[in-house]
Amino acid sequence: MLLLKCLKGGVERNCFTSYAPLHLAALKGDWDFARNFFNLNPEAVCVRISRNQDTALHIAAGARRTLFVQELVNLMTPEDLALRNKVGNTALCFAAVSGVTKIAEVMVNKNRELPSIRGNKGATPLCMAALLGHKEMIWYLYSVTKEEDLKEEDRIELLVAVIDAGLYDVALDLIQHHPQLAMARDGNGETALHVLARKPSAFASGSQLGFWRRCIYSVPGMRAILDPKLMHLQALELVKRLWEQVLLLDDSKIGELLRKPSRLLFTAVELGNVEFLMVLIQMYPNLIWKVDDHSRSMFHIAVVHRQEKIFNLIYELGAHKDLIASYKDENNNNMLHLAGKLAPPDRLKIDSGAALQLRRELHWFKEIEKVVQPSYREAKNSEGRTPHILFSEEHRRLVREGEKWMKDTASSCMVVATLIATVMFAAAFTVPGGNDDSTGRPIFLHYKSFMVFAVSDALALFCSATSILMFLSIITSRYAEEDFVHSLPNRLIIGLATLFISIATMMAAFAATLFIVLGDDFVWIAIPIATGACVPVSLFALLQFPLLSDMISHLYKYSIFTRRSNHLLY
Repeated sequence: MLLLKCLKGGVERNCFTSYAPLHLAALKGDWDFARNFFNLNPEAVCVRISRNQDTALHIAAGARRTLFVQELVNLMTPEDLALRNKVGNTALCFAAVSGVTKIAEVMVNKNRELPSIRGNKGATPLCMAALLGHKEMIWYLYSVTKEEDLKEEDRIELLVAVIDAGLYDVALDLIQHHPQLAMARDGNGETALHVLARKPSAFASGSQLGFWRRCIYSVPGMRAILDPKLMHLQALELVKRLWEQVLLLDDSKIGELLRKPSRLLFTAVELGNVEFLMVLIQMYPNLIWKVDDHSRSMFHIAVVHRQEKIFNLIYELGAHKDLIASYKDENNNNMLHLAGKLAPPDRLKIDSGAALQLRRELHWFKEIEKVVQPSYREAKNSEGRTPHILFSEEHRRLVREGEKWMKDTASSCMVVATLIATVMFAAAFTVPGGNDDSTGRPIFLHYKSFMVFAVSDALALFCSATSILMFLSIITSRYAEEDFVHSLPNRLIIGLATLFISIATMMAAFAATLFIVLGDDFVWIAIPIATGACVPVSLFALLQFPLLSDMISHLYKYSIFTRRSNHLLY
């Protein structure tokens, strides 16, 4: 027997080597080999076969070998299933980490005490599954774990873990049965609300939905959007349930919960977690008057971090808006000074290219100008700088980068436009087929293809010339800050649009020339070649459309600021 040999030999390495075939079979799920091995070595069913003192059941459960586990459990006693490895984990801990609910069911049906046996660092199998976000496994282990076996620390750690994993339905069930968890703190001193404040992705406005998914989000019953929509609703309901419990405390304890270990309210503002904040403010309106350690309100912080969705809530406040906008921070900066500071890098990157980034910054500055008192527009902070001076100093590098980006883009595109204009101008005097010697008129004048050529040539020439002029005006611009608001973007849009038209019409002129030259006898050659002319047009559209789309959306779409009440708060 292998076990006896190992005990006599006293050499651990030889023992593990002897069980290596079984170890490999457990990893591969090869039950036929394992069954023969167990017939020859019955003790191997529960012997430790690895340096981590794992049994074959540990290894098979971790490898997600369901059939292997089922057969092996039939050969084991309930006590065998409770064996722990070197770090204290049972095979159920491995099953919990693997996420295969069927494996866990097989083990628990054999030994009902397994969910209560803690593993490494005192963690229950339920908490292990929660940390890895295995929803089905969490629900199963939650149903078979005895209430008395879970301490209060276990429950708050479980609550935080399922929120981190986005399992808000599990979190709602926990809060329903244990409402005191709303005020409980985990090992980091955080409550469940602190975790949700850092998760804007839990709500609709923070979700990274594609264009079409955003379009159908409000359509009821759409399967493609049902799961994320349900998750967002559950997250909102969870915030309400938690906040309801917190509001049962007195004001001093509410304030302490909001402040420690981090300022929950302002964390949500920095990350743009607008739905989270709306729930809190609707149920506790006094939050709008809270200030941070630098004497900044939530709206001042929204300006610093360029969170327009949160700043738009200020328009819901009526006359209170003017009072909050009059706050100054510890350095005597008013709200317009904060708008004059450069946005954080993660908010700048929302827009492609320095020019569009600068335009958004100017948009913010001009919007805040309309909100603050007129006297604040020229007010000086503790460093003696006005908002306009601060804006110019903070954005000097961005202006230079925007100028370089504009000039580089215009120069590159102007080369293409110039080549097209040159070719199209020459083509107008060297028409396909030549001219009649007696009349001087084009030989193929009455062909429909010739008319297509003539119109396409003229359009390509006119559009390329317009494009050249637009790009030239960009290169020679004075590049003042205000130019980035409308003047320069408009010119670039016109330049790119006319360049695209000139490329498309140039290809159309080329295709028409082929049909004229090859005639009806060789249409089978002309058609595929003419179709190939669509390739450069399509490539230009694919490569430049994102830039053109960004420019147009910045100039002509609705403002990011509402300036009116949508009754989101009250």
